[in-house]
Amino acid sequence: MPDVAIIGVGIHRFGRFPGKPALAMGAEAARDALADAGLTWADMQFAVGGSYEVDQPDAVVAELGLTGVQFTNVYNGCATAGSALALASQTIRLGAHGIGLVLGMDKHESGAFTADPREYGCPSWYGEMGLFLTTKFFGMKINRYMHDHGITSETLAAVAAKNYRNGELNPNAHRRKPLTAEQILGSRMVNHPLTQYMFCSPNEGAAAVVVCRADIAHRYTDKPVYLRSVVTRTRRFGAFEVHTPSASVAADHVPAPTVDAAKAAFEEAGVAPADVQIAQLQDTDAGAEVIHMAEAGLCADGEQNDLVAAGATAPGGRLPVNTDGGLIANGEPVGASGLRQVRELVLQMRGRAGARQVPGEPRVGLAQLYGAPGVAAVSVLST
Repeated sequence: MPDVAIIGVGIHRFGRFPGKPALAMGAEAARDALADAGLTWADMQFAVGGSYEVDQPDAVVAELGLTGVQFTNVYNGCATAGSALALASQTIRLGAHGIGLVLGMDKHESGAFTADPREYGCPSWYGEMGLFLTTKFFGMKINRYMHDHGITSETLAAVAAKNYRNGELNPNAHRRKPLTAEQILGSRMVNHPLTQYMFCSPNEGAAAVVVCRADIAHRYTDKPVYLRSVVTRTRRFGAFEVHTPSASVAADHVPAPTVDAAKAAFEEAGVAPADVQIAQLQDTDAGAEVIHMAEAGLCADGEQNDLVAAGATAPGGRLPVNTDGGLIANGEPVGASGLRQVRELVLQMRGRAGARQVPGEPRVGLAQLYGAPGVAAVSVLST
């Protein structure tokens, strides 16, 4: 039997909430997850919190209750939630505690993220030359991938349109208005070939999960979902990553961190990519979802055109991807984004996803995160 189970999931809607602190959103998501598990905050033996904007996520105890609980704060870029989940899993597997809460929250300003390039291992001139732009990198990366593997702009638009359709069915999504592929292709060009509506947006929200020892999970739920593995990996030299594209000069492409993380996650979980029946992938932009399908081992490079055109990644397809709308529809409050992914997988695998439920109840799911300056997290879940 696996060592760790997820017995409760919760969320605070993603979007914009003027005047509402991130900690308040985090407390709501935590209470939602606790209620789902039939537990209270006083039952938690430990907690892990992740955020980019909130210096001390553990301050949420002021809202939840001052119980003296062990609480560890985590930040690891867009892989923050995966890293927090990994720490919680290790805490249980090492026998330190038997039940705990994993919480992510953020409240970002409008617009793209900004930072000093030197904080990411880049020289100052990197920013002065206009190279320190994430939209630029994602445009460069998908351009290269399209050149190498024949992916079309129509496929990118279809991916985004699929995620907007899924978001329409998700009451917690930020963008709930469906857009056609034609509207997406015709929107303002940001960084070729990526148009405005092919990108996600930083925003606000929170998500949480309750984890416990697998052998006690049935005390709390009739449908536990098991965390088979969660693995994080950083970039190798020569990999084509967010703030190091100039380092990628080798003719033989160096594997991205998602490739390494996925391989290790599948090995630890004892399942193969072909076993995955539903996936949540980091769709910072539509091209990222396309690339991550292959990097996670869910298809071969270049197969995405046919898979997307055939509806394979739609809710009724053989491998539904981002059934809650992904980042494109939900936006990305960094600390919460990966736990939103896990929550969606758990709901789908319980058969309780409502209007967006995929046929049947998937037994194996995958969640993948990727962010600057080149870090990935991959989790494998099963029933």
